Amino acid sequence: MHQETLSKAVELANRLGHVFVATADAEGLPHVAAAGSLELISPDQVSVSSWFCPTTTDNVGRNPRIALVIWDRENDVGYQLLGKTSLPRDTAIMDGFSPELEQKGAIPQVEWRLLVHVNSIIAFSHAPHSDKEE
Repeated sequence: MHQETLSKAVELANRLGHVFVATADAEGLPHVAAAGSLELISPDQVSVSSWFCPTTTDNVGRNPRIALVIWDRENDVGYQLLGKTSLPRDTAIMDGFSPELEQKGAIPQVEWRLLVHVNSIIAFSHAPHSDKEE
């Protein structure tokens, strides 16, 4: 994995203001969520924070494999960061936390932070492209 490519991916995510987070449960059922931006933590680790839905946090608790997709649709350029995450860490709780609402599947009430160790980076675009590591 190239540090320069990871830095470019983080810069693109922050310029766009969004990143897609793909997880799967223990049986492999996929789920995609959206988050705000990325933060470069170390040469091979990023952080992504969001008010993730319970499916995302449940999935990473059972299956640490994760893909982060950063895609500039207008210019059709992007990156897919593949790696593993540790258990999510809560960073904020909604004022007026309501366990009753959470049990009914209402809006997420906790902001979560995922630390992702990036193992490989591949190009992501609508146009034909290779899935070889950048």
